[in-house]
Amino acid sequence: MANVDSAKIEAIGKVLNDEKRPLKERFRALFTLRNIGGEEAIEWIKKGFEDPSALLKHELAYCLGQMQDSRATPVLIDVLKDIKQEPMVRHEAGEALGAIGDQKVIPILQEYSKDSVIEVAETCQLALNRINWLREDKNQSESLSENPYASVDPAPPCAITNVEELKKILLNEDASLFERYRAMFSLRNLRTPESVLALGEGLRAGSALFRHEVAFVLGQLQEEISVPFLQASLEDPAENEMVRHECAEALGAIAHPACEKILNKYIKDPKRVVRESCVIALDMCEYENSPEFQYADTLNKFLVS
Repeated sequence: MANVDSAKIEAIGKVLNDEKRPLKERFRALFTLRNIGGEEAIEWIKKGFEDPSALLKHELAYCLGQMQDSRATPVLIDVLKDIKQEPMVRHEAGEALGAIGDQKVIPILQEYSKDSVIEVAETCQLALNRINWLREDKNQSESLSENPYASVDPAPPCAITNVEELKKILLNEDASLFERYRAMFSLRNLRTPESVLALGEGLRAGSALFRHEVAFVLGQLQEEISVPFLQASLEDPAENEMVRHECAEALGAIAHPACEKILNKYIKDPKRVVRESCVIALDMCEYENSPEFQYADTLNKFLVS
């Protein structure tokens, strides 16, 4: 994005951190700051970790990781260490450290790979695996499928391209989480009906962390055939709220009229993170079905005001 002056970054940062603003506006401000990047944007995102919304804080950490700016590393370490933060927020901070990929965080990730919160521990293990994979020169010569979504993933795809083989790895709970994630991203990159259906089955297999990542990937794919899988998980009150939240946002990304109907049913869910996710997902539905050029549009609103 072109250079944006400090006054505009401050204005966007104030939208992000204004608890009186609708959550959907604050999310759009966050993604605008992510796209702008730089130290000032990081500082405004950092302020948001005092917010009471776990969903928002989770997304703050995600955006810091996707920015891949090492200046965000101290912020993320503090969030990972803070046991007062919700598990889904600490997990996202660990994943973001892996996304940035700085080898200096290896000791902290090793420490928290033994965390008592399983989602945090598993995330830090994955982040370590990703950083170690990046360190090995031989891995850089692997012929791997290309990620069509411009996201920084917690694991690289694997070299296998056969859907049945990938599905076996994906659903094999005896395989390492890193290998299962690699199969997951390979299936995503194939973008075929068969690969989408294989991923859908992953919503019933493995840890909450694993299932939540499957839901995220199905949201990236935006394929209508995945709706029944996502709906079943969102509608299950016994499912981990981190998984249900990600299923709601995936339905928002798919944005089929059936998705809006499902989401509206859970707009008053007892779990705050689920009902807030439905609010954000319905805003995503509106965006996907509109002529809007981009979701992260807060800067544009200031430019025309």
